[in-house]
Amino acid sequence: MSWDERYSAEHYLYGTDPNSFLVENFTKFPKGKILCLAEGEGRNAVFLAQQGYNVTAVDSSAVGLAKAARLAQDQGVDVEFIHMDLNDFDLGSNKWDGIVSIFAHVPEPVRQKLLPRVVEGLKPGGVFLQEAYIPKQLEYNTGGPSMVSLMYSKEIMQTGLKGLTFERLQELERKIDEGTRHSGMAAVVQVIAIK
Repeated sequence: MSWDERYSAEHYLYGTDPNSFLVENFTKFPKGKILCLAEGEGRNAVFLAQQGYNVTAVDSSAVGLAKAARLAQDQGVDVEFIHMDLNDFDLGSNKWDGIVSIFAHVPEPVRQKLLPRVVEGLKPGGVFLQEAYIPKQLEYNTGGPSMVSLMYSKEIMQTGLKGLTFERLQELERKIDEGTRHSGMAAVVQVIAIK
């Protein structure tokens, strides 16, 4: 099933509240420009815009972004939404004060290109924040991809984000309650890394 088909549901699949790891740590971003990767229905981008950040959100699903734009309008905030596959999206160089990746699971060849581009795209002092599923998540079946090749790990992040300093790099199990698609105990990797 395509993301457009998934997002065509009336409700917000992952809810309209932001990811709790992001809420706990967003103050680590310098004030300025934030990029949200694979942002889907917009909950995290809208939250960051509410905190006064200048937010750009990119996603490959036009249907998801239409819902995101509606959410931003309902909350009275401006977010720049870009409809593009992450494989083709140019993150630029020294451009972002923060980059956010919340359950942005992409095919391995895309990920191998994307992570070094994250490092390049951050300004000096910029912060990358990520929460993503690790292979152990398959035991829980409470959300996320069904293929290990789409998962992340501490090792993948260390290799892919060479050049950043890790403030947090942790695999853990925690309860996640995000809409109908992420619900229950989960196995994740959490990253906060600074350029």
